[in-house]
Amino acid sequence: MAYSTDRESMEADCQVTFVKAGGPGGQHRNKRETGVRLFHRPSGVVVTAVERRSQAMNLEEAFARLAARLTALNHVPKSRKKTRIPFSAQRKRLEGKRRQSLRKAMRNRPAEED
Repeated sequence: MAYSTDRESMEADCQVTFVKAGGPGGQHRNKRETGVRLFHRPSGVVVTAVERRSQAMNLEEAFARLAARLTALNHVPKSRKKTRIPFSAQRKRLEGKRRQSLRKAMRNRPAEED
């Protein structure tokens, strides 16, 4: 499912919650709810931004992160076409296996004869 990443549709689809952001910043940061948590209902993605002391800056940062996450979810990798392994590559691989097998066989002790 493709999720739209334009700001208006993200604002309509998101539940915005303001939270207290811990860490350095002093009394202003510890008293105010400057952290922003966005919950994108259609996709279930939750994004949090608590780095700045400004609620508006955290809101912008959260929407930017949400857009990046939704863009990543929208990405559909191209399907690969199976290709036939060339005969020369098969032969080279088998020769390498045979050589390795002989090398390992030489490590064993010779069989004792009775």
